[in-house]
Amino acid sequence: MVPGTVGYAEDADALVRRYERLEFSEVHSDVLHLFPERPGRVLDVGAGSGRDAAALATAGHDVVAVEPTAEMRMRAQRLHPSERITWVNDALPDLQRLSETPPFDAILLSAVWMHLDEQERPSAMKRLTTMLAPGGGIVLTLRHGPMSPRHRMFDVSAEETINLAEQAGLTLLHHNREEDLLGRSTVSWSCLGFGWANAGA
Repeated sequence: MVPGTVGYAEDADALVRRYERLEFSEVHSDVLHLFPERPGRVLDVGAGSGRDAAALATAGHDVVAVEPTAEMRMRAQRLHPSERITWVNDALPDLQRLSETPPFDAILLSAVWMHLDEQERPSAMKRLTTMLAPGGGIVLTLRHGPMSPRHRMFDVSAEETINLAEQAGLTLLHHNREEDLLGRSTVSWSCLGFGWANAGA
């Protein structure tokens, strides 16, 4: 079992219902401009219920949706069938099954980074940059507040994540902090957007 997926199989039904209560455009409203305007290749890491992958596919993108929890992945495929979505059983920090995959124009990690520990995060960031096409971008959200005792989570700061991205050759394009859309008063989120530091060179 992937350490970061602890508890997700048992909670799959409840989690899918929770994720599907929100729309992609609502969750990612501040960073929609960071996704390709024209149809491209998008990687959704930790795709969960398939909500975001389905929205990106509807927008015309070819999406590789990575979800290591079988119970989540099966529910997502039933909820959001699409020829534009390729489902893969894989996980950070290595994403080994994607070693031969062409680069992506955008990479999305929505509520995923918090499951990686201090040793996994640097290698995961480096791995993501090897998969990012020239001119591509990464959108990443960070959860702040009390961690669920049922799941393996870490409270990761935006500052650490920005530093890791910069060390990997990326530059910060977007950074905001917002309240939890599900109404949890003790939970907040950072949304970060990154692109290549030399994109304008």
